[in-house]
Amino acid sequence: MQKSSERYKQFIQILKEELIPAMGCTEPIAIAYGAARAKKILGAKPDEIIVETSGNLVKNVKSVTVPNTGGLKGIKAAAVAGAIAGKVEKKLEVISEVTKEEQKQIKEYLDTHKVNVLYLDSVIPLDLIVTLKSNGHEARVRIAQYHTNIIMEEKDGEIIFNTKLLTQEEGLTDHNILAVEDIVKFADTVILDDVKDIIKRQIEDNMAIAEEGIKNSYGANIGSTLLANGSDLRTKLKAMAAAGSDARMSGCELPVVINSGSGNQGITVSVPVVIYAREKGINEERMYRALVLSNLLAIHQKTGIGRLSAYCGAVSAGSAAGAAICYLEGGTYKDIAHCLVNSLAISSGIICDGAKPSCAAKIAMAIESGLLSLEMLQTKNQFRDGEGIVKKGVENTIRNVGRLGRYGMRETDREIMKIMTDC
Repeated sequence: MQKSSERYKQFIQILKEELIPAMGCTEPIAIAYGAARAKKILGAKPDEIIVETSGNLVKNVKSVTVPNTGGLKGIKAAAVAGAIAGKVEKKLEVISEVTKEEQKQIKEYLDTHKVNVLYLDSVIPLDLIVTLKSNGHEARVRIAQYHTNIIMEEKDGEIIFNTKLLTQEEGLTDHNILAVEDIVKFADTVILDDVKDIIKRQIEDNMAIAEEGIKNSYGANIGSTLLANGSDLRTKLKAMAAAGSDARMSGCELPVVINSGSGNQGITVSVPVVIYAREKGINEERMYRALVLSNLLAIHQKTGIGRLSAYCGAVSAGSAAGAAICYLEGGTYKDIAHCLVNSLAISSGIICDGAKPSCAAKIAMAIESGLLSLEMLQTKNQFRDGEGIVKKGVENTIRNVGRLGRYGMRETDREIMKIMTDC
């Protein structure tokens, strides 16, 4: 792909938009970001906080620890952390610099002030409104579609900023331009200086949190459990990625470079690929190209599914990682396409029932399916057209998975929400 082509520039821009650092699970951080922005508009410490959230946000905030809060969980903790200590200019790292004194203030505020959480009946999976009140004044901020997309700001009933809510992710490069064959061509030809800073930070941050998850106890310790029962490369690939999620879901105060709005997906597309390349002695250039491939393949799959749904995003990321390992081994476009189809046929039934410690185990299973798909390719085996959701042509299978995740699992999503909220 030529550097001068419009598509080349769009692919670079997609990577810049999607591979950004975040501290903590991105859904509570989006709430903290909204609260921090509302406080800046209000210009005062709030006396009352109201958070209205769509169902998928409730699902993804309920069970994760909010970093830099001293172990607090949930929507209220995220909103108060943003309102007390958030630095709005840091976006998804909005609560990365909370002091010990501010942590104390967060806990005191939760004990002494009203924080109301309301269900926001929205057709948009990611939708939230944060309202802060103080001395008869109030500020409101709405975020929708993706985690930093502020679409409305209001103070004392007067609209400061408002933009039309579109069905597509306004402000981002159109992801529908992505296709597996073009992604492989781009990975083969991209000038590494154009992506090196982005990929380098993903390697550094995501490997660091994976190491942290192995060294210390977090969540259900899926990573260290796997390593305790085997030290071969296959186990290590799954264990290290799972360990990154172990730490992240349990409030580790290290950043992650995300993919498609998710730190878990960012870990899954990168950590196994890095470890495989290093263990096999594959040169850095090939590793960087494989990471470009893995990231874009995951983004491509998630475009059809949407950022939040009942379809587990680790599946998309794990299949992308398996395809990238195929690429490290010299796989062609056709090989990579077969790997993706095989992997999606295996693991597309995994549900997303919110962000929580068991995400680490789902990551391990998704990577396992990616590795099995590669072994199927190497032994000249594959799933074929008409077998379940598999259709001839990788794009048709990806399209079917998108349809399944975005539309077919809507009722599943509602039932998961009812189960999680005891309704």
